[in-house]
Amino acid sequence: MKIICVGRNYAAHAKELNNPVPKEPVIFLKPDTALLPKSMPFFYPSFSKDIHYEAELVVKIDRVGKNISQKFANKYYSELTVGIDFTARDIQQECKEKGLPWERAKAFDGSAPLGKFIAKEKFQELEQLNFSLKINGENRQQGNTANMLFSIDAIIEYISQFFTLKIGDLIFTGTPEGVGPIVINDHFEAYLEEEKVLDLRIK
Repeated sequence: MKIICVGRNYAAHAKELNNPVPKEPVIFLKPDTALLPKSMPFFYPSFSKDIHYEAELVVKIDRVGKNISQKFANKYYSELTVGIDFTARDIQQECKEKGLPWERAKAFDGSAPLGKFIAKEKFQELEQLNFSLKINGENRQQGNTANMLFSIDAIIEYISQFFTLKIGDLIFTGTPEGVGPIVINDHFEAYLEEEKVLDLRIK
Protein backbone atom coordinates (compact mmCIF):
# COMPACT_ATOMS: atom_id res chain seq x y z
CA MET A 1 0.00 0.00 0.00
CA LYS A 2 1.00 3.61 -0.39
CA ILE A 3 0.16 6.85 1.38
CA ILE A 4 -0.57 9.73 -0.98
CA CYS A 5 -0.77 13.19 0.55
CA VAL A 6 -2.18 16.43 -0.80
CA GLY A 7 -0.53 19.67 0.25
CA ARG A 8 -2.04 23.18 0.32
CA ASN A 9 -5.61 21.99 -0.27
CA TYR A 10 -7.12 24.73 1.91
CA ALA A 11 -6.49 28.34 0.89
CA ALA A 12 -6.30 29.59 4.50
CA HIS A 13 -3.61 27.04 5.34
CA ALA A 14 -1.55 27.94 2.26
CA LYS A 15 -1.72 31.57 3.32
CA GLU A 16 -0.76 30.90 6.95
CA LEU A 17 2.49 29.32 5.71
CA ASN A 18 3.03 32.05 3.09
CA ASN A 19 2.63 29.56 0.26
CA PRO A 20 0.88 30.31 -3.04
CA VAL A 21 -2.58 28.80 -3.56
CA PRO A 22 -2.04 25.98 -6.11
CA LYS A 23 -3.87 25.63 -9.39
CA GLU A 24 -3.65 21.82 -9.26
CA PRO A 25 -3.15 19.38 -6.35
CA VAL A 26 0.29 19.32 -4.72
CA ILE A 27 1.17 15.65 -4.22
CA PHE A 28 3.77 13.87 -2.09
CA LEU A 29 4.13 10.33 -0.75
CA LYS A 30 4.84 8.66 2.56
CA PRO A 31 5.99 5.03 2.93
CA ASP A 32 3.98 2.49 4.92
CA THR A 33 6.51 2.85 7.75
CA ALA A 34 5.01 6.32 8.35
CA LEU A 35 1.93 4.62 9.80
CA LEU A 36 1.95 4.63 13.59
CA PRO A 37 0.98 1.26 15.13
CA LYS A 38 -2.38 1.42 16.88
CA SER A 39 -2.29 2.43 20.57
CA MET A 40 1.32 3.56 20.26
CA PRO A 41 2.32 7.10 21.26
CA PHE A 42 4.23 9.33 18.87
CA PHE A 43 7.82 9.68 20.04
CA TYR A 44 9.34 13.08 19.27
CA PRO A 45 12.23 12.32 16.86
CA SER A 46 15.76 13.37 17.74
CA PHE A 47 16.49 14.83 14.27
CA SER A 48 14.08 17.77 14.57
CA LYS A 49 13.33 20.56 17.01
CA ASP A 50 10.16 21.79 15.29
CA ILE A 51 7.60 19.05 14.60
CA HIS A 52 4.18 20.41 13.56
CA TYR A 53 0.78 18.71 13.49
CA GLU A 54 -1.54 18.82 10.47
CA ALA A 55 -4.94 17.14 10.92
CA GLU A 56 -6.42 15.79 7.69
CA LEU A 57 -9.39 13.86 6.38
CA VAL A 58 -8.12 10.48 5.14
CA VAL A 59 -9.75 8.26 2.52
CA LYS A 60 -9.06 4.52 2.16
CA ILE A 61 -9.18 3.14 -1.40
CA ASP A 62 -11.02 -0.18 -1.74
CA ARG A 63 -10.90 -0.83 -5.50
CA VAL A 64 -8.09 -0.92 -8.03
CA GLY A 65 -8.28 1.97 -10.46
CA LYS A 66 -6.36 3.95 -13.06
CA ASN A 67 -7.43 7.11 -14.92
CA ILE A 68 -10.58 7.32 -12.79
CA SER A 69 -13.14 9.89 -13.88
CA GLN A 70 -14.26 12.26 -11.14
CA LYS A 71 -17.90 11.23 -11.61
CA PHE A 72 -16.99 7.60 -10.77
CA ALA A 73 -14.42 8.34 -8.04
CA ASN A 74 -16.92 7.85 -5.21
CA LYS A 75 -17.08 4.15 -6.09
CA TYR A 76 -13.40 3.68 -5.13
CA TYR A 77 -13.68 4.35 -1.39
CA SER A 78 -16.19 3.53 1.34
CA GLU A 79 -14.42 4.58 4.57
CA LEU A 80 -12.94 7.77 5.97
CA THR A 81 -11.08 8.88 9.08
CA VAL A 82 -8.85 11.65 10.39
CA GLY A 83 -5.08 11.32 10.40
CA ILE A 84 -2.17 13.54 11.39
CA ASP A 85 0.51 14.55 8.91
CA PHE A 86 3.44 15.24 11.24
CA THR A 87 5.97 17.55 9.61
CA ALA A 88 9.52 18.43 10.65
CA ARG A 89 9.11 22.09 9.78
CA ASP A 90 12.77 22.96 10.33
CA ILE A 91 13.90 20.24 7.92
CA GLN A 92 11.16 21.15 5.44
CA GLN A 93 12.33 24.76 5.41
CA GLU A 94 15.92 23.64 4.83
CA CYS A 95 14.78 21.43 1.93
CA LYS A 96 12.74 24.25 0.40
CA GLU A 97 15.66 26.67 0.57
CA LYS A 98 17.89 24.17 -1.23
CA GLY A 99 15.21 23.16 -3.75
CA LEU A 100 15.25 19.59 -2.44
CA PRO A 101 12.38 17.08 -1.98
CA TRP A 102 10.49 17.05 1.33
CA GLU A 103 10.64 13.35 2.21
CA ARG A 104 12.91 13.74 5.25
CA ALA A 105 10.48 16.29 6.66
CA LYS A 106 7.25 14.47 5.84
CA ALA A 107 7.80 10.74 5.44
CA PHE A 108 9.73 9.70 8.55
CA ASP A 109 8.69 6.72 10.70
CA GLY A 110 5.44 7.29 12.59
CA SER A 111 4.62 10.56 10.80
CA ALA A 112 1.13 9.41 9.73
CA PRO A 113 -1.02 8.35 12.72
CA LEU A 114 -4.50 7.22 11.65
CA GLY A 115 -7.83 7.19 13.43
CA LYS A 116 -10.41 4.44 13.17
CA PHE A 117 -12.27 4.35 9.86
CA ILE A 118 -15.99 5.08 9.56
CA ALA A 119 -18.25 4.01 6.69
CA LYS A 120 -19.07 6.98 4.47
CA GLU A 121 -22.75 5.97 4.47
CA LYS A 122 -22.95 7.32 8.03
CA PHE A 123 -22.58 10.85 6.68
CA GLN A 124 -25.26 12.69 4.77
CA GLU A 125 -22.98 14.94 2.70
CA LEU A 126 -19.33 14.24 2.03
CA GLU A 127 -19.15 17.69 0.42
CA GLN A 128 -19.87 19.31 3.83
CA LEU A 129 -18.07 16.99 6.23
CA ASN A 130 -16.61 18.40 9.44
CA PHE A 131 -13.45 17.19 11.12
CA SER A 132 -11.49 18.66 14.00
CA LEU A 133 -8.48 18.33 16.27
CA LYS A 134 -8.23 19.04 19.99
CA ILE A 135 -4.88 19.27 21.76
CA ASN A 136 -4.98 19.04 25.55
CA GLY A 137 -8.74 19.64 25.37
CA GLU A 138 -8.42 22.84 23.33
CA ASN A 139 -9.80 23.14 19.78
CA ARG A 140 -6.86 23.71 17.43
CA GLN A 141 -8.11 22.81 13.96
CA GLN A 142 -11.55 22.75 12.39
CA GLY A 143 -11.98 21.64 8.80
CA ASN A 144 -14.87 21.18 6.42
CA THR A 145 -14.62 19.47 3.05
CA ALA A 146 -16.61 22.35 1.50
CA ASN A 147 -13.48 24.47 1.92
CA MET A 148 -11.19 22.13 0.01
CA LEU A 149 -9.64 23.62 -3.11
CA PHE A 150 -9.87 20.14 -4.67
CA SER A 151 -12.64 17.74 -3.59
CA ILE A 152 -12.05 14.11 -2.64
CA ASP A 153 -13.30 12.93 -6.02
CA ALA A 154 -11.25 15.52 -7.91
CA ILE A 155 -8.15 14.40 -5.99
CA ILE A 156 -8.78 10.76 -6.90
CA GLU A 157 -9.20 11.67 -10.58
CA TYR A 158 -5.97 13.68 -10.52
CA ILE A 159 -3.85 11.14 -8.63
CA SER A 160 -5.03 8.20 -10.73
CA GLN A 161 -3.58 9.81 -13.85
CA PHE A 162 -0.12 9.18 -12.43
CA PHE A 163 -0.48 6.28 -9.97
CA THR A 164 -2.60 3.17 -10.14
CA LEU A 165 -4.68 3.18 -6.97
CA LYS A 166 -4.81 -0.14 -5.14
CA ILE A 167 -6.89 -1.61 -2.34
CA GLY A 168 -5.68 -0.24 0.99
CA ASP A 169 -4.02 2.88 -0.40
CA LEU A 170 -4.56 5.95 1.78
CA ILE A 171 -5.11 9.53 0.64
CA PHE A 172 -4.45 12.36 3.10
CA THR A 173 -6.56 15.15 1.61
CA GLY A 174 -4.87 18.23 3.09
CA THR A 175 -5.05 20.26 6.28
CA PRO A 176 -7.01 23.40 7.17
CA GLU A 177 -5.49 26.40 8.95
CA GLY A 178 -4.42 26.18 12.57
CA VAL A 179 -1.30 24.01 12.30
CA GLY A 180 1.41 24.44 14.89
CA PRO A 181 4.22 22.86 16.90
CA ILE A 182 3.83 19.86 19.19
CA VAL A 183 5.44 19.34 22.58
CA ILE A 184 6.10 16.23 24.62
CA ASN A 185 3.06 15.19 26.73
CA ASP A 186 0.56 16.75 24.32
CA HIS A 187 -2.72 14.83 24.08
CA PHE A 188 -4.35 14.74 20.62
CA GLU A 189 -8.02 13.92 20.00
CA ALA A 190 -9.39 13.98 16.45
CA TYR A 191 -13.05 13.94 15.49
CA LEU A 192 -14.99 13.15 12.34
CA GLU A 193 -18.23 15.08 12.82
CA GLU A 194 -19.06 14.30 16.47
CA GLU A 195 -17.29 10.94 16.70
CA LYS A 196 -13.82 10.69 18.19
CA VAL A 197 -11.66 8.62 15.85
CA LEU A 198 -8.14 9.26 17.13
CA ASP A 199 -6.60 9.51 20.61
CA LEU A 200 -2.83 10.05 20.62
CA ARG A 201 -0.16 11.11 23.09
CA ILE A 202 3.22 12.67 22.37
CA LYS A 203 6.18 11.19 24.23
